[in-house]
Amino acid sequence: MSKLSLWARRLGRGLLVLLLLALLAAAYYAWRASPRHQGLLQAPGLKQEVRVQRDAHGVPTLKAKSITDLAFAVGFSHAQDRGWQLEVQRRIGQGRLAEAFGATALETDRFLRALGVHRVAQAQWAWQEKHGDPEARAALQAYAAGVNAGWRSQARPPEMVVLGLSFEEFTPVDSLAWALMMAWDLGTNWNTELLRLRLALQLPGGERLQRIQDLLPPYPGDRYPETDDYPALYAELGLGAQAQTQLAQVAAATQRFAESGVEGAGSNNWAVAGSRSSTGQPLLANDPHLKLQSPTLWYLARLQAPGLKVAGAMLPGLPFITLGQNEHIAWAFTNTGPDTQDLYLEELRQGAGGPWEARTPDGWAPLSTREEVIRIRGGGEERMQVRASRHGPLISDAGPGRELLEGRDGRRFALALRWAALDVEQDPTATSLRVNRASSVDAFFEAMRGWHSPQQNMLVAERGAEGKPQGEIAYLAPARVPTRSSENRLHGLAPAPGWDARYDWGPYLPFEALPRQRQPTRGWLATANQKIHGADYPHHLSHEWALPHRQQRIEQWLQDRPQHDLDSLAALHADQKSLSVPKLLPLLQKAARAHGQQAFDVLRGFSGDMQADSPAPAIYWAWVRQLTLAVLEDDLGEPLAKQTLGAGRSFQSALEVLLKNEQQPWCDDRRTPAVETCSQQAQLALQRAMDELSQRLGPDPQRWRWGELHQAKGEHRPFSRVPLLRPFFEVKGPVGGDTYTVNVARVRLSADWAGDFYTDDHGPAYRALYDLANPQQSRAIISTGQSGLPWSRHYRDQLQPWLDVKYLPLWQAAAKSELVLMP
Repeated sequence: MSKLSLWARRLGRGLLVLLLLALLAAAYYAWRASPRHQGLLQAPGLKQEVRVQRDAHGVPTLKAKSITDLAFAVGFSHAQDRGWQLEVQRRIGQGRLAEAFGATALETDRFLRALGVHRVAQAQWAWQEKHGDPEARAALQAYAAGVNAGWRSQARPPEMVVLGLSFEEFTPVDSLAWALMMAWDLGTNWNTELLRLRLALQLPGGERLQRIQDLLPPYPGDRYPETDDYPALYAELGLGAQAQTQLAQVAAATQRFAESGVEGAGSNNWAVAGSRSSTGQPLLANDPHLKLQSPTLWYLARLQAPGLKVAGAMLPGLPFITLGQNEHIAWAFTNTGPDTQDLYLEELRQGAGGPWEARTPDGWAPLSTREEVIRIRGGGEERMQVRASRHGPLISDAGPGRELLEGRDGRRFALALRWAALDVEQDPTATSLRVNRASSVDAFFEAMRGWHSPQQNMLVAERGAEGKPQGEIAYLAPARVPTRSSENRLHGLAPAPGWDARYDWGPYLPFEALPRQRQPTRGWLATANQKIHGADYPHHLSHEWALPHRQQRIEQWLQDRPQHDLDSLAALHADQKSLSVPKLLPLLQKAARAHGQQAFDVLRGFSGDMQADSPAPAIYWAWVRQLTLAVLEDDLGEPLAKQTLGAGRSFQSALEVLLKNEQQPWCDDRRTPAVETCSQQAQLALQRAMDELSQRLGPDPQRWRWGELHQAKGEHRPFSRVPLLRPFFEVKGPVGGDTYTVNVARVRLSADWAGDFYTDDHGPAYRALYDLANPQQSRAIISTGQSGLPWSRHYRDQLQPWLDVKYLPLWQAAAKSELVLMP
């Protein structure tokens, strides 16, 4: 044997040994990073033992002898299963993403520091020490201790190993900061105010106020109140193109929240009274719509302690059930979309070397100022001065240079945010605990007196008992909702002059004035982010309601059947009939007849059934995207159009109205000498759509499938952006439906970061059906699985049932393992 062959053989053996050692090391790491589900485990901080029993899908039942021990065990279990999720959420609340992800997260950190979420959470915790519920405070401390013990019980998750991060102490302030971030997620009225300001600076020609109302029309059947001409106001102040650039930077920073797993817009819930139920007692359904991520935001659990037995969906970071059922009631939320945020244009000045001051109704007053230090992965740091006016934080300080908006004659302006959720005097943990314990509709309503933010449409169903054999269903929309002066002629629609007292808030609406309803005669209640009150309601809640398409479909379903059971409610969860399609379909069909036989044949008989195995929804949505850009891009300008559509706004309500007018000025492309009509734009959009789909799906439209384009994608941060790791960490699958179906699967109208159009990145990541007559029949599902470890069988084991709109038992599940946590 030659020396070369001998060395080659030795090298091969050496490489094989190295490979085996690497595999053994990987296996050892995976074992150390995987949570223990069996046996006894010391958990310092407990007072008495807690039993954690897990079923075949890893869903835990936690049994404790006190609320504080239960909260500890919840924190421990969250850390075991969702350690990386908790770490990312903690960093979001603190504005410390750049330490982990580098300069790409700097914009987000700037905005979070300017908003001051963590600072407010610290102030809330200090306030609760003197004024809060002692039991809730102890539970929050125990939860944090449990998270820290859970982190220490196993090796770091793979994301932290790869990024070289170590665990830090989780604190109650981190829980409060995450609760604030969820309120931010569900209360983004300020975004529309910012958009109106940007449109006022961007749209060409006169009558800008009318043109803005064309693009952002009132709720169907409503009219906006008489409003001052705010575009003229901004022109008088001298705001122009430079301000547009700075405002775009603020908007871009907030869009990065979605990349961190924070974004919410919709949800459905409905309750059927005992008189309309096959069981003779209420049924309740819920499917909150939030950002899809891997692992999902939600976590299933069953909690038991003296005086408490509850099951449902939790938000890791918080110690109690958010949506669920106990032995007496079940409850379900959707977002109300209240106007609890206002932007203010603050006029600023700075004397020679002196402090910054803001103009107020009583003269000039100094801004509060603090310095924030943002550390950046890879070295370096950025120091920023964060300021606040009497209205709240200056969010325009989030720009990379803290630029001021330049006005006429050297005047300088900044944008301040007044947001109800930034109030210090609140105790969300106490409210959550009271809800988990509530034994009746009355008790639920009373617990909700403490609910602060965000406003939610809450349905509650009570189990039948003596004196109320058919139980009860009820509706409540609690929150701190501000009142505004009758002299405020901007009505919270657009940024207001901060130096004018007419635009300041009045007191919050009293709890008794908030919308509510109990035991309706029709036998059901439902909400889907639609307008929740009639013309006779005397108070202002919002101008920003979702289009009523989902609500109308739910109402059709509930009215069409004299009685319902859980299977009927499950079928409604799966419904993919889009009532938005008929609004635009005649224009598409007219364009298809002009385009040719292929498109016409596919669309013949199409009425809005958005099935994944159908080609018609693909043509419809490709056409809608192309038409939306054709109608809007020349007027908005490409940067604003792309950024706005990228933020999830579809302008569907505007298109439904504008395209009815054949000579609509919006349809003319200002970039061409010709004057285009809406029909011409529709035909050109269909041609572009057909060309696009032919390139992606092949030449035969009959073989196209909506589900090939429309994939529900649970993005993993950060490994979705690493091609080699993406298949292991990202969870995805084909879906039907669209933005307006009950089975929501939002359609993007601009490319995501990966260049994908039509991605479904937002949907019902939790579905639940609650049976009040027999809770053992209640069922639920989440969009991924319980575990955050990609090698776990529970990382994606609920994906396919979720795609198929199937469920797991909420209560009845045999224990497959038991871990006993010992003091």
